[in-house]
Order: sequence, then structure tokens, then C-alpha cells
Amino acid sequence: MSEQTAEERTSPGRRMVVVGAGMAGVQTAVALREQGFKGTVTLIGAEPHQPYDRPPLSKAVLLGKAEDSAFEVDFESLGVELRLGCEALGLRPAAHELDTESGPVPYDVLVLATGAEPITLPGTAGVPGVHLLRTLDDAERLRPVLAEQHEIVVVGAGWIGAEFATAARAAGCAVTVVEAADRPLAGALPAEVAAPMTAWYADSGATLRTHARVERVEPGAVVLADGTRLPAGAVVVGIGARPATGWLAGSGIELGVHGEVVADARLLTSVEDVYAVGDCASFPSARYGERLLVHHWDNALQGPRTVAANIMGETPTEYDPVPYFWSEQFGRFVQYAGHHAAADRLVWRGDPAGPAWTVCWLRADRLVSLLAVGRPRDLAQGRRLIEAGRRMDARALADPGRPLKDAVAE
Repeated sequence: MSEQTAEERTSPGRRMVVVGAGMAGVQTAVALREQGFKGTVTLIGAEPHQPYDRPPLSKAVLLGKAEDSAFEVDFESLGVELRLGCEALGLRPAAHELDTESGPVPYDVLVLATGAEPITLPGTAGVPGVHLLRTLDDAERLRPVLAEQHEIVVVGAGWIGAEFATAARAAGCAVTVVEAADRPLAGALPAEVAAPMTAWYADSGATLRTHARVERVEPGAVVLADGTRLPAGAVVVGIGARPATGWLAGSGIELGVHGEVVADARLLTSVEDVYAVGDCASFPSARYGERLLVHHWDNALQGPRTVAANIMGETPTEYDPVPYFWSEQFGRFVQYAGHHAAADRLVWRGDPAGPAWTVCWLRADRLVSLLAVGRPRDLAQGRRLIEAGRRMDARALADPGRPLKDAVAE
């Protein structure tokens, strides 16, 4: 970071540019003002819509219960300039300029918050009736599909696939979910934890087909690798997302193995005066001893405070959160906190065949992660225990009638 005085950091003449008008970008602009930044703040978004929140897209917006999910932020009173419908095309750090569709934008400090973009299913470009669900426009295109109660095939049984299938069943659609792996959420959870979730599909009236690879999509049908032909009035693809960083090619910004911006513990990139936050960036976690790439709403909410603090403050502030996310699917509220990759023990709390249960991951008897289904108190207490690095009594932890906080080892 450049050596600067407090007066220089807050100078009214200083130009702050944030690329990306989703949660991470909006919260960065808000945090800068809250922390006393007096210079210009420009928020650039590729979409023409007023900045909006994404989680409601697969719920209220999709089902027609809300027209949009615009952030309740008064950008004018905050002195934040919005440039919407303006796509970033490239970055020239030596000149401190961002190239956009509307021309170059000079900056003193730049924050990359461009999020992630959905992975498309090969061979589906231009095929009618194939949809993604990432933007407000996507949700608006899908809303009449649900209203007309089409037969729908969902490709991918991950978080977004399950949430869309939930909404489609609520709308009265016939839903088939096809998943190439042997279980739902194969990329996110161990087999024994994901296994109980398989029954949720049938309980809701949806059909889940695992070990099902898509050979091709035709108008009105999805053809699987085994020759099975599934009728489809619409196809919704939910097979993951990748950081939206292709436009940074040739900029000198270091990218990681997943195409994400490689940020340090302060969320500063490999280039001076450029930060990165949210879905587009990975960061080193001292807590978990590895670099994390977190594609979830809470990361986009929390990270901007660290970015603003490092832009404004003299003392470096490191970002090392306990990752958190939630999902509403098939009548269940699912919450997850932490990171379980390096855990060496798994403890169940409650019957996974029942409506409410929790799974806890331990490493050397310390709670490092948990997934709670219908047990929000477990999640709230567990998140605090993870942050505190507390050792747990595994036998007490396994008792679902005992508060999780009371299972701390003496």
C-alpha cells in the first residue's frame, strides 16, 4: 500500500472507483463513507438496473412476490456516483485507469467487486428454453415459465439448483433435477452429510436423477448420456459459477487457479492501489491455514468493511472471517458456518432423517465448521465457538438436547 498521511487518504480530491454494483461493491461504497472518506466514490455496474440483492431472485422475485430486490441505499445522499449499464473492459494500472464501454475512468484507488458468473452448459447457446439464474433479468424471464407451470428440468443439484427446484414446485411445476454426481451437493459436502438431503426432493414431489450426465439439450427435451429423453418446457442450468475476471487479462493482476483475483490478508491485490472483495477474490485464512474462495452473500457483506478500513486506516486490518451461508430448500432452512476441509472428526446432533439436525466438524477437538438444518440456535452458538477456537467435548456435542455452547470441554 502506498505510504500516505491520514489527510491524503481522506482528501476530497481523491478518486475512489468500485467496479461491480452487487452486494460487495455497494457495501464497499457505503463503508467508505461510513469510515469518513471524503473524496469521490464512483460505483460502476454492468447491469442497467438499480443495484440489487441476489438471494431474493431465487425466492420472492422468482415467484412474483416482489418486483425486484433493490438495495435500500440512498446513493445520492451518500455522494456515490452510479454508472450503470457500463461494463468494465480492462485495467491499466500504470496509468491508474479503468477502461469501460463509456471510456477510461481514472482512479486513485480501485476496488474489484465484479462477483461471479454462472457456468454455462456446453452446446446450449441459442437453444430456446434454456435459462440461467444469476441476474434480475434471468429471474424475470423465468417468472412466466413458473406461472405457466411448465415441465422443468434442472441441471445441477447444488445450492442454486435446489433453491430453484423448491420455487418451481411451489409454483406447481413438474420438476426433474439431473445431477452428474452420485448425490446432491457433491462439490460442497461429504457423501454422508449430503445423503439425507436426497430424500428432500421426493418429499417435495421433485424427481432427482443422480449419475445423470446431459448429452445434449434440444428444444423441448434434455437427452441424457444413457439415451433417456426428458421432456422439458424449460431447462434451468445450475452447475456452478466462476469469478467474473476475464476482463482483467493482461492487466498484471494475479489470478488464481479458479480465475479469481489473488488478494492478500488485507484484500489488496498484486497491483498497488487495487483491492478485491467478494466472489471474485480469494484470500489467505490464518484460521484455516489455506486460501479461501467464498461464493456467498455474507462474504460480500463483511469483506468491504476490511477494504474500507485498509484504504482509510494507518494500521493494516486483516480479513479472516468464519465463512457463513444459508439456503432455503424444500421447506428447510439450511445454514453453514466455517470450513470443514481439514477436519478430522464429524459429530451428528439429531436424526438426519428428521426435520432438524446438525453436523459438526472438529479438528483436534476444536469446532471448525457446522451445518445446521432447522436448528438456528446451533448455528449462532457454533459460529461464536468457531471464532473463539474452543475445544469441544464430542460426547456432549452429540446430544441434540444440550445447548451447543454447553458442550465446551473443561
